[in-house]
Amino acid sequence: MDAGNIGFMHFIAQSDLLSKTLLAILVLMSLISWSIIVIKFFEGMMRRQKVSRFFKVFRQAKTVEDVSKVADQISNLDYSMLTRKGVDAIHFYKESGDIPLLESTSFTDFLTVTLRTALDEIQMTKENGLSVLATIAATAPFVGLFGTVWGIYHALITISATGAGTIDKVAGPVGEALIMTGIGLAVAIPAVMAYNWLTRRNRVALGRLDTFAFELITVLGGTQKR
Repeated sequence: MDAGNIGFMHFIAQSDLLSKTLLAILVLMSLISWSIIVIKFFEGMMRRQKVSRFFKVFRQAKTVEDVSKVADQISNLDYSMLTRKGVDAIHFYKESGDIPLLESTSFTDFLTVTLRTALDEIQMTKENGLSVLATIAATAPFVGLFGTVWGIYHALITISATGAGTIDKVAGPVGEALIMTGIGLAVAIPAVMAYNWLTRRNRVALGRLDTFAFELITVLGGTQKR
């Protein structure tokens, strides 16, 4: 077989509708995967800068009003959201004297529950996109493998019809069909690596947020007395 008639472009030209559809699915998976990776990467960079600014201002706060201003000053940050929830809990608790269910609840317990709920919301937000990456990482190799099996099947049918059964006639079409498996792996590997990286990053971030929540309980917990 002529070397000029072997390769990726020749495979695309000779492939049927199903093979082209599988290839389009893999390309779409790759675009989605890399979009999530790039977005998460820049979100992480911006978050680090905001966290540094947040703590620089937060450490200087002396009153609840100062803490509230910090939360308002640095928006779109999980630490600010947690702080805002804590400050809102103070105002709500002050105005809840006539709510029977809170009469026997200390402010510290109420604040702890409020911040724990906020942490759960933050965790769900941070996990956005991870299920998509996991799905792509798990399915892309099988989509590629399906494309390879289908390509080999058609290559063998063609070879059988033409009666060209020599190794040089078989190796080209079969080798081209294996390209789909390679594409599937090329899509899956970055998705797996990104998923593991983001999962670890989220675990570290949530651990630090949990520590900060206890700090908020200490700072705000002694400010209110029923």
